[in-house]
Amino acid sequence: MRPLRYAINVTLDGCVHHEAGVAPDEELMGFWTVVMERADAVIYGRTTYEMMQGAWRRPASGVWPDWMSEWEVPFADALDRIPKHVVSSTLESVDWNAELVRGDLVDAVRGLKAQPGEGLSVGGVTLPLALANEGLIDEYTFVVHPIIAGHGPRLLDGLSELTRLELIDRREFGSGVIAQTYRPAPVR
Repeated sequence: MRPLRYAINVTLDGCVHHEAGVAPDEELMGFWTVVMERADAVIYGRTTYEMMQGAWRRPASGVWPDWMSEWEVPFADALDRIPKHVVSSTLESVDWNAELVRGDLVDAVRGLKAQPGEGLSVGGVTLPLALANEGLIDEYTFVVHPIIAGHGPRLLDGLSELTRLELIDRREFGSGVIAQTYRPAPVR
């Protein structure tokens, strides 16, 4: 069974909004590239899918835009080619190496996890909350930035019950960012 991994940038006060000033530098983008390359596929909700597509889809010309730094290209390449599963009841169709997830979310994600492979990655805010509430996330990576945003959506805000985690990895970056990876703690 493939593990489902949730990884996200978060501020010290728990904000997970992409506009909270948590843009990665070269070192951190290398980390995110490895995270993406560890996955066989990603699962996104509509909002995250559209945001990622707008930023990271290879242009029809095949040439990455001028705003993209050379050190962002490996991440963009990895995300551009990875299969995407998009959970949406409003989209009629998707492209960008993607397919829509329809029907019961829990059954669909369990079906994806049951397939052979290295693992699945989930991104965003709302969808991971729904999956965490169902106990479907096997690993959490919180990339904590030394920023206090003071506003915006909060990490797993609205989780239905306490979830105990155990630390399995920790990495510090030159920028002061700390990536902490957890898995659900065994029930005792």
